[in-house]
Amino acid sequence: MPKPLLFMAVLSGFLILNSSGSYAQTLYLKDAIHTALENYGSIKAKKNYVNASEAALQQARKDYLPNLSLSAQQDYGTINGQNGPSYGLGGLGIASSGPAFDQQNWNAAFGALYLANVNWEFFSFGKIKERVKVSAGILKRDQQDLAQEQFQQEIKVSAAYLNLLAAQRLRRSQENNLQRAVTFKNTAVIRASNGLIAGVDSSLAKAEVSSAKIALTKAKDLEQEQANRLGLLMGQTVTSLVLDTASITRIPSQLYPDSTLQEKSHPLLQFYRSRLAVSDQQTQLFRKSYYPTFSMFGVMQGRGSGFSSAYAQNQTAFTRNYADGINPVRGNYLFGVGMVWNLTSILRTHPQVKAQEFLSKGLQEEYDLVAQQLQAQLAIADTKLKNAIDNYKEAPIQVKAASDAYLQKSTLYKNGLSTIVDLTQALYVLNRAETDRDIAYNNVWQALLLKSAALGDFDLFINEF
Repeated sequence: MPKPLLFMAVLSGFLILNSSGSYAQTLYLKDAIHTALENYGSIKAKKNYVNASEAALQQARKDYLPNLSLSAQQDYGTINGQNGPSYGLGGLGIASSGPAFDQQNWNAAFGALYLANVNWEFFSFGKIKERVKVSAGILKRDQQDLAQEQFQQEIKVSAAYLNLLAAQRLRRSQENNLQRAVTFKNTAVIRASNGLIAGVDSSLAKAEVSSAKIALTKAKDLEQEQANRLGLLMGQTVTSLVLDTASITRIPSQLYPDSTLQEKSHPLLQFYRSRLAVSDQQTQLFRKSYYPTFSMFGVMQGRGSGFSSAYAQNQTAFTRNYADGINPVRGNYLFGVGMVWNLTSILRTHPQVKAQEFLSKGLQEEYDLVAQQLQAQLAIADTKLKNAIDNYKEAPIQVKAASDAYLQKSTLYKNGLSTIVDLTQALYVLNRAETDRDIAYNNVWQALLLKSAALGDFDLFINEF
């Protein structure tokens, strides 16, 4: 199944954040991203996967080297021979050599075997070369996986940072709303105690203060949740964060109208292409198994024995002396060229090749699906960016009108020319307008981040922030 697209975290809502810990200094977005890229667990894990793939590639390249084996053994035992066929199945046999006597004897002496063997597969129709290509493809795939994971983390941290900024602005708006409600309540209580208004007005004013306090508590709770989430993405444990609020008071200078998906440079698509490339290279490697392997080999051997060459005629012609038994007195050498071709491997490998080809087709379908999703999300990002700009332009108008209405209703109420219901309604409208303003500013940046995620170019966002 395709991995969830990195920008889905942005689409899930404009108020999803992360933090955890306590910072006395201002935490800037670039610092938060740097910390996340250094500390987040999945990124550190994928860096290790890349290191493992690099080591595997080095190992594959060393397959070109010939095999050089050195062997030495020193034994003690009998050498009774027997005429007859046998096969050392699984190594469960011994290589004792001696004459075939008519009866068993238990004469034993020391012996030794010293061996040097070189075996080099000098031509295998490109099997080793294909193994190197597969290992190189796996390394590139893991590198692309790390790159797209880092890209996702940059998007997630940025979205979390913006969400925390929005939550903090909402909290400040609720604090202002509470302050207005308290002022309104104090006025109502004084006027009610002097008999200028009905006593129920003071009760309604107190209820409005309680509502404002509850709204402020919810805003604080949301802020703490977002701070905790941001901290988790940074690989830290924090409970509060001081963010850079200057950037959120403006909109980006460049909104990048270009909406062309660059498939060759998008980190997510590069990762999916690298998966497909590894599968195709694996298919080629399986096809190489159809062909034989040509090898050159050479052996140098030395043997020692405590049994004399006259032992067949004289069964006392042996010695149990250790030094005499392990001293090499005979030597042999052998050089040659050989070919190994397992013809039945063709029958076994053909289904494996077909299976790998189907796997490549599946990976191609996943790539096409992700490309389609990115193109669709790019269209959504353009729409969201346009709508966010429109809301950004309307927000100040709404706040100005709501502030004027609240000032008017407050003045009329103080002079007995308006009811508490009218004032309460004006207070609610002003609070809603301020909340919409806070979200509108933030949503422009969120929309630009969404477009940056869809295009696969994080610089579009971070260079403007």
